[in-house]
Amino acid sequence: MTILQTAEDALAWGTQLAPTLAAGNVIALCGTLGAGKTQITRGIVAGMGSQAAVTSPTFTLVHEYLDGRLPVFHFDFYRMTYSAEIIGIGWDEFLTEPGVIIVEWADMFPDLLPPDARWFHIEPQPDGSRTLVERAS
Repeated sequence: MTILQTAEDALAWGTQLAPTLAAGNVIALCGTLGAGKTQITRGIVAGMGSQAAVTSPTFTLVHEYLDGRLPVFHFDFYRMTYSAEIIGIGWDEFLTEPGVIIVEWADMFPDLLPPDARWFHIEPQPDGSRTLVERAS
């Protein structure tokens, strides 16, 4: 378990995770609104060497960051109602790309993620910090 005291801690954690990632990795980020999923994604993208300004793809479903060590495909399942919507935008093709996939709200459609996806659950604490735990879906 990791304790993230601030948004900067979440960013730093993502930056430290980035060098450990390889093409084909899928990162599932789960937590409530404002838990820090996008901040962690910013860190991962920056840790890949990208200069992109990372925002949540809530309304576009996916953002692509192609200027780093590996391409990063950033998904947000929050507004999706049916898995067919995700499959319809080419989800299966993204899974075969030589890059890293990050999915916010992955727990909404866990069956779409591959068995080797890495699941991170972020939980706000009463003191304002967050706990981050890697675990099974």
